[in-house]
Amino acid sequence: MLARPPGDLRVAMLGRFRLVARDSELAISGGSQRLVAFLALRSSWVKRALIAGTLWPDTSEGRAHASLRSTLSRMDRDIRGSIEVTQERLRLAAHVTVDLVSSKALAQRLIAPNGELADGDVSPSAIAALSADLLPDWYDDWVLLEVEDWRQVRLHALEALSKQFMHRRLFADAALAALAAVKADPLRESPHATLMRVHLVEGNQSEALRVYARYRELLRSELGIAPSRGLHALIDGIERLGGDTVTPR
Repeated sequence: MLARPPGDLRVAMLGRFRLVARDSELAISGGSQRLVAFLALRSSWVKRALIAGTLWPDTSEGRAHASLRSTLSRMDRDIRGSIEVTQERLRLAAHVTVDLVSSKALAQRLIAPNGELADGDVSPSAIAALSADLLPDWYDDWVLLEVEDWRQVRLHALEALSKQFMHRRLFADAALAALAAVKADPLRESPHATLMRVHLVEGNQSEALRVYARYRELLRSELGIAPSRGLHALIDGIERLGGDTVTPR
């Protein structure tokens, strides 16, 4: 097995799958990608039977185990060095880093009530770390469950990050974080509310009204419903002061 210094091999699954060694992307076959990704989504040893049955569900148990052995044997030496193997179990090697792990840790720090933030947690790089989809265009059942989990976590984290930026009066970054959440789920109301608050705190009433109007039209065209009264309440003050009227429908 190839020995590597810690942090020298990285599995990236946000945006698209990549296996990176010494800042160079390694070529990796589809079967090997699925095996590495499966292990990267788990933090401990995984039984061979579970791996084989999950990755090759439409074949017999014996053939599934044979497919797992074949995948391991055909791996390039550098890629094979990313996996620790025993007779019964496999896991990702300890020196391999995973982008999803660090991004989830960032998200949890942002979401935690009165949590202690690390240096760099409230920064443009944090927006980037929370903005990418997990394994887009992968439709295996075992992937889709993780995709939904990551989507929910990062939506809450992006909204929390936007509020942290607002607290620091970094309104451009606050808007970008809220917009990233809107892009991740355009029909979700809370990111639009967060973006409206950014504009209102900054004093841009017309921008808040535009966000509301666009969201109202989106809901009407896609779902045939109107925004909640709570969202409309954010612009009530503008109307009372004589601003443009936006009537809920």
